[in-house]
This record gives sequence, structure tokens and C-alpha cells, in this order.
Amino acid sequence: MAELKLTMIYDNYEHDPRLQTGWGFSCLVEVGDRRALFDTGADRTVELHNIEQLGIDLKGVEAVFLSHPHGDHTGGLSGVLEAAAGPKVFMGRALHGLQAKIKKYGAEPVEVTGPMELFENIYSTGELGTMLKEQSMIVRTGQGLVVITGCAHPGIVNIVKSAKEQLDEKIHLVLGGFHLGGMSDSRVSSIIDSLKELGVEKAAPCHCSGERAIELFKEAYKEDFIVNGVGKVIEI
Repeated sequence: MAELKLTMIYDNYEHDPRLQTGWGFSCLVEVGDRRALFDTGADRTVELHNIEQLGIDLKGVEAVFLSHPHGDHTGGLSGVLEAAAGPKVFMGRALHGLQAKIKKYGAEPVEVTGPMELFENIYSTGELGTMLKEQSMIVRTGQGLVVITGCAHPGIVNIVKSAKEQLDEKIHLVLGGFHLGGMSDSRVSSIIDSLKELGVEKAAPCHCSGERAIELFKEAYKEDFIVNGVGKVIEI
């Protein structure tokens, strides 16, 4: 099975001091020779600055994956599409209004509703949630499944459950925004317990997870906690 490399391009937590931080999220997903961009951050200038600093050639990105219709995840889309070479853009129905813009840049919009395979070993959970729909990405690796979330509006536990049911394999790593900011310690601890019961082996929360929640994940996961932020590279 192909190796996985994840590079955080946009986040509000700093890891690589060469890069700019900002409220939002973007991650380059590389599986073998396939490259997909998960979300595009809030600001095209910051997104493109970080991409340039990291030496990423957007012409080699064949897909853009948009988790949900919030500006801190779609704001850099125009800059990405201007520099890319007509990638597919996988998005839920809530982003239908972006189709004309996407086509203007020569890219191909692909509407995602249910669970689907995007490329070999790369999947979408399909849109989850009720009022605010959001899709997450699943990557199959030799160590187990890796689940990448934008903001986890449908609930991080629900997302992990859906991913596990979809592919019927163990969850090696969950990373991205967990949307736990402002939650009580007891509620966050309950969520951590639920993730452990689901067999989540490692966690790398960032973006909207909340500083206190990140601390609690670090305490609970110990050596299996991964400090995350812009410029962080995770290889599996």
C-alpha cells in the first residue's frame, strides 16, 4: 500500500516559522504519486505564500477537496485554481454555488453526496450532519485509516464512526479541526473516551479544536498525540 504524506499548509497554530498563520485549514495529501489538496484556507495570499515556501507545485495537484462552505476553508480556492492545472474539485451540495467559478478556472466540479472513492485508497465520508453538511476525507494506509476533518461540525465521534463503518478497518489517526473550543473538560474527556473506544490510535487536532481540548488530547494520548500546525508534515 502506498505511503501517505500530509503537509499542513494553512492553520492558526504555528509549526514552521517560515509560514504565515491564519484562522482556517488546508492540508496537502500525497498518496503515492497522487496529490490532493484538502481545503484552501481563508486567505489566498497566505495560502499561496505558504505553498511557495513549502516548494509545492500546484500543477501536480489533481484534486481539491472542500469539506464545507465556510470561508476559512474555501477562501484560497481562486488562488489555488489559478495556479493549478484543471483539477477535480470534490464538494458537497452546499457548495453548489461555486460551480461556475470552478469551471471558469478550467477545473471540474464533482458533487459529493454519499460515501465515495475519490481515487485508489482515498475516500469521502459523503456529507454528514443536519443543518450544516460537511464531508471528511479517509485515506487507507498500511497502518489503518487516516481521517482528516475540516471543522468536524457533524461531531468528531460521528465522523469517525462513519469512516469505520464505511471501510470496516481500524482508525490509525484522526487530524484536523475537531470543533471543541469552549466545551467543558468533562465533555471533551467524554469525546476522547469515545474515540478511544472506537480504536483511534493517534490524534493530531488543530484549527478549531480549542486550546484546552488540545491539552486534554495531549494528556490522554501521551506519545500517540501529534502536535499539529502550519508546516507540520506527517508521514505514514
